[in-house]
Formats: sequence, C-alpha cells, structure tokens
Amino acid sequence: MSSAAIGARDLFALVRKGIDAEAVGAQVRKPFRFLLCGDPALVAELRALLLSGHPGIVPVEAAACLETISSVGAAVRVDPKARVVIFLGRRGDLAGANLALLEPLGLPILCITVDAQAQPSGPPTLPLGGSWGEYVVPALNAPALRVRFFPHLVECSRGVEIAVGRALPPLRESVAAKLTRDAAANSLKVAIASAVVDHIPVVGLVLGAMASAGDIVAITGIQIVLLMHIEAAYGRDPDMQQMWRLLPVIGGGLGWRALARELAGFVPVAGIAIKGAIAYAGTIVVGEGVTFFLEHGAHMTQHDAALLYEQTKNDALRFARELISKFRKK
Repeated sequence: MSSAAIGARDLFALVRKGIDAEAVGAQVRKPFRFLLCGDPALVAELRALLLSGHPGIVPVEAAACLETISSVGAAVRVDPKARVVIFLGRRGDLAGANLALLEPLGLPILCITVDAQAQPSGPPTLPLGGSWGEYVVPALNAPALRVRFFPHLVECSRGVEIAVGRALPPLRESVAAKLTRDAAANSLKVAIASAVVDHIPVVGLVLGAMASAGDIVAITGIQIVLLMHIEAAYGRDPDMQQMWRLLPVIGGGLGWRALARELAGFVPVAGIAIKGAIAYAGTIVVGEGVTFFLEHGAHMTQHDAALLYEQTKNDALRFARELISKFRKK
C-alpha cells in the first residue's frame, strides 16, 4: 500500500474518532485577563473594539476578560489570570505616565499612543515582563492594530489563544495566524525526525517504513487539530460532521507529504530539509486556508494556495536547514 493511501486511511480514521473534541472545549474555557489603563475615553474605545463582532449581546464572560485598572495611586493587585497590561494615551501622554507602578505585576506593558498624523508602528519583538513598548497608531481600528499590536497581544496569550479568539473576535485572525505557525513548526519537526531516521544506517532500514507512515499520521493529526482549534477560536464548537466541508484543505497536504518523501529518497541530505519544508508549508496552507474560509465563507483558490505554498516553502527550507545544522552540531 502506498504511503499516500496509508495517510488517507489514517486521516479518515482520525476524523471518525473525533481527536478529543473535549480537549478543544477545555481550551475555549481557559481563563485570562487583559488589564486596561490610561486615557478613559481610549480605554472605552479599545474595549468596545475588542468586544465587537459577537452576534447579539456580548457574553458576560467575554466582557469580564477586559479589566480596567488604575496606573496611578495604590499598587495594582496581582491577578494570576492576567496576561498583559495595555496603557492607552495620546501623543505626549506616555512621557508623563508613571509606568513604574505597573512593573511589579511582571507583565508585558503594551503602550498604545494614538496619533492621527502617524503611521502604525511598534517594537519588533514583544516587551519582556515588567518592561514596556510603544505602539503608535493613527486610530484605534483593527487594520492599524493588526500591524504590530494584535500579533504581540496574541503572543502574550500563549496557552490561552483559543479562549482569546473566542472572547475577542477582532483578534481571531491574529490568533489563527499564531496557531498556524506553531502547528507548522511542529509538522516540520516531525517530518525532519522521520527523514533523519530514514537516513541512519540500519535504523533507517528497520524503522524507515514505519516512520514514513507514522509521520503522515502525525502531521495529518496536527493539521486536523489545527483546523479544530481555529474553528473554536472563531466561535464554532467542535463538530466533526460540519468539519467535512473543510477536509479538502487538508487533503492537499497528503500529496505534498508524498512528494516530500520521494524527494528525501532521491536527495539524501538536502531531501531532509525539503521534506521538512514541504510539511511546514503544507500546514501553513491548511491553517491559512481554514482561516480564509472562516473569514470569507469560501475556499481559497488553487492559484492563491499555490502562491502561498511556494512563498512559505522557501522560508521553511531556511528554517529546516538551521534545525539540521543545530542537530549536526549536537
């Protein structure tokens, strides 16, 4: 039986089993808090933006995730559920703010400065806990905040990303992007580990076929769980019946992994990187494809998916070669 056939069979077996939908539900219910402070009008505006997008009345549990605190006066209590402090002000306000009172919380402090004359900007990396970074935007709207602020806000939410997407709809696209990157990195590691086994004398001879079949099952499992996580972040409860409409997005990945296996066989060393890159790129296309469907109600075109895949594959090849270099040094 061909590796692609084994992958398809195990794919449908995994779908029938449901891949632990209860675990996805637990992710949705994980508690978190974002602490807001600064200009009261801007705090109210950001709060309204983050809670927008819910059909009907905003759920009480979603509203409770955004807590307004004082950045002056008495020390702020430590909340174990808190993930980040967001300070809001207009041009010049940050210079007069006493952010030292917030540092003992040990949380990243993301400072938004609203300046109608400025272009969206922000630090290249997320500030460490107890330190701050400034994010300048011309207005408090989703397009401006997606440039740097939303990705860093989601990065602060490691482990509760799905709950964040569920509660705060404007963050869903950024949440889906992070979940996709994380799943793609895991797929790359699985593919590289399998390819390395294939190329180790004796071990590859004994375990090669098993590893080759196993990586298809593992990567397909990663992609299905990614699909369920993104759907959950978009407010959809795990439903294996409804999920069938999205399986074509995953199905394409089976062909890419089969191609990767062939390349790994013909190009002994470079093939390891190629195999990992294709697993990574295929998972990116799955995540981006599902996100596109949930955002627009239609599947990404084959042309757009192919362009995304090629762009991602080149980035993944560089990443894969770096991993292999580290592996060799060890």
